[in-house]
Amino acid sequence: PRTIADPTVSALFTPELLRRLDQVHMLAARRAKSSLKGERRSKARGLSVEFADHRNYVLGDDLRYLDWNLFGRLDRLFLKLYEEERELPVRIFLDASESMNFGELSKFDFARQVAAAVGYVALCGFDRVTVDVFPRADSRPALATDNSAIRLPQSAFEGALRSVRGKKSAMQFFQNLTGLTAGGTADFNGALKRGAMEARQAGVAVVLSDFLDPVGYEAGLTALVGRGFQINCVQILAPEELDPTTFGDLRLVDAESGAETEVTFGKYRLKAYQQTVANYVQRLREYCAGRGIRFFSVSSATDLGDLLLKQLRASEVWA
Repeated sequence: PRTIADPTVSALFTPELLRRLDQVHMLAARRAKSSLKGERRSKARGLSVEFADHRNYVLGDDLRYLDWNLFGRLDRLFLKLYEEERELPVRIFLDASESMNFGELSKFDFARQVAAAVGYVALCGFDRVTVDVFPRADSRPALATDNSAIRLPQSAFEGALRSVRGKKSAMQFFQNLTGLTAGGTADFNGALKRGAMEARQAGVAVVLSDFLDPVGYEAGLTALVGRGFQINCVQILAPEELDPTTFGDLRLVDAESGAETEVTFGKYRLKAYQQTVANYVQRLREYCAGRGIRFFSVSSATDLGDLLLKQLRASEVWA
C-alpha cells in the first residue's frame, strides 16, 4: 500500500478508503486532446495497442504497420492506424473562502478531502491535476505572523498544486493540500472564469464550494461550459446550516464581509428556513442539470466513502 501510515495521508483518508481509491479510475465522456501521453484514448493517431482505422499506403510509410491480411483479400496496401493514449487534464476548483471554515467539521476540511481523493485518482491514472484555490493568497488580507512555527506562505502551496502529474507526486500533493488554509472573500465567478481562460485545453472540472457567493454562480459555470469542460459540482454545507440548533434573538455576522444582521429566529421558523435552503439547492441542481453538469449536494458530516465510492461512482464520475 502507498504511504498509508504517513500522518499527512491519515489526516485525509482511512487506510481502507485509500486502498479502495487505488481501484478507481476517472471516466471522461470526451476524449482527451492533450499533447502529453497518458492513459486516455485520444483521436490522435499513434502507435499504441488500440487499433483505430486503416488508410492507403503511401510511399515511405513504415512497412511494419502494413495490414497483410487485408492485402491478401484486396490486393491493395493499407496501413494500420492506432489510437494514441493521452492524459486528461483535471482541474479542481477549491473554495477556500472564510465561509468554508464554518461547521464543527469545517466545510473546507471536507472539501480538501474530496480534492485529495479526486487528485489521487487522477494522478494514479497519469492525468495532469491542477488545483485552483480561491481566493488566491495574493488577494487575501495579511495575517498576523505566528512565531511558534515556521510555515510556508499560502502562495507556495497554491503554486505547487498546479500541473501536478504522476503517481509519485501523490504524497507531495497531499502535503500541499494539508498546508492550505481558508480565509478571505470568495470571488466564485471570477475564479472559474480565470480557470477556464488559463486552461490550455478543456478536461474534467471539479468544483468544491458551498455555492453561497451572494453574486451567484451562473457566470462562472457558464464560462466552464463554454470552454468545453466536463463539470462536476459538489456543494458542501455544514450540518448547522442545514438544521440550525440555535434559536432566539441573534446577531448574525457574515464571515467574509463582516456585515451584521439582527434576527429573531424561533423554532417555529425552522421549517420555513429549511424550505428556503431546499429551494436554493434545487434551483442550483436544476441549473446544473440544464447544462449537462453533474451536481451533488452533501453535508460536511457526510461519510467520505459514501460520497466517493457510491454517489460519484453511481453518477459515472469514475468507476
